[in-house]
Amino acid sequence: MGKVKPGPLARRPDNSAFQQQRLPAWSPMLTANTVLPFFYFMALICMLLGVWLLLTVQSTEELKLDYTEAGTCNLCFEKRKNVSNAAQPCICTAVFNIKKAFKGDVFFYYGLINFHQNLRRYMDSRDDAQMVGRKNNLKSPSSYCMPFDKDKNGVPIAPCGAVANSIFNDSFTLSYMSSSGSVHVPLLRKGISWYTDKNIKYRNPSTENMTLPQVFEGTAPPLYWQKPVYDLDPLDKNNNGFINDDLIVWMREAAFPSFKKLYGVLHRANKPFINGLPAGNYSVEISYNFPVQYFRGRKEVVLTTLTWFGGQNHFLPIAYLVTSCLILLIAILLTVFWFKFGKNGQNMEE
Repeated sequence: MGKVKPGPLARRPDNSAFQQQRLPAWSPMLTANTVLPFFYFMALICMLLGVWLLLTVQSTEELKLDYTEAGTCNLCFEKRKNVSNAAQPCICTAVFNIKKAFKGDVFFYYGLINFHQNLRRYMDSRDDAQMVGRKNNLKSPSSYCMPFDKDKNGVPIAPCGAVANSIFNDSFTLSYMSSSGSVHVPLLRKGISWYTDKNIKYRNPSTENMTLPQVFEGTAPPLYWQKPVYDLDPLDKNNNGFINDDLIVWMREAAFPSFKKLYGVLHRANKPFINGLPAGNYSVEISYNFPVQYFRGRKEVVLTTLTWFGGQNHFLPIAYLVTSCLILLIAILLTVFWFKFGKNGQNMEE
């Protein structure tokens, strides 16, 4: 180490190019000949991107059907106003028409309007350790789940918390009204969740030569569930428990009060659905269970095709086009000022 010089010069930086800021630097000279072409170039790039994305978005097909009180669902809507009727089944039917065929893969979503999944206390009301399959948390839920941690008899709830308790439980059967009669539209109901959620974030407790109902013995389903968690999908035993696709999709909370979640994907194995959904009349039979009156909400089904850019979302194309117009306007104003006052500002009074 070097010697420290005493006195007032002891803290003076070394006389080096770096510490004395004598390193060579490039200082750009912003002139009209360099700035104006850059503005026009950026305006052109944003406009091309906006037009390209807009054409891509418009190539998708989307149909939304608000079935809250549509068709015969108005009877179920009135029935669900009374909490005492919550356990009673209600089936209704809504009819709609597809004017233009949906070509390619078709995705079936359910949507909710004015349902706030982004509230902090609602989002925290869950036990991730329980959902990952830890047996200690299965019988001793986290305090974050209160008051949805135990039922009225003190039995621990699995899965616990407000998020799981409010799961969307309407079910749908889609039919195509062809010239030869009604044809069931097959939907793939598995593989609709994220891979990381299905295989990492959510797991069932280890069975250890026991069945899944035996593992969940001593627990109760959430208050408003019609089935226990180990019997959510009676047709597929591998789609039950905490790894049920519908449960996983619901547990990933939405950021906005109006959202849609994937319910199924068109199975394009047989005619007439090999190329997608043909144009024509359709009906959807709905097991109407989820009440929306208490939060003034609405329910809808959404049929849509997707591109590499996603679904029918016009925000980004419009944002690019608006940005392009603003940059072009600024470029024109700068050009007018440049021509008016001259290159060297000789026409400026001061």
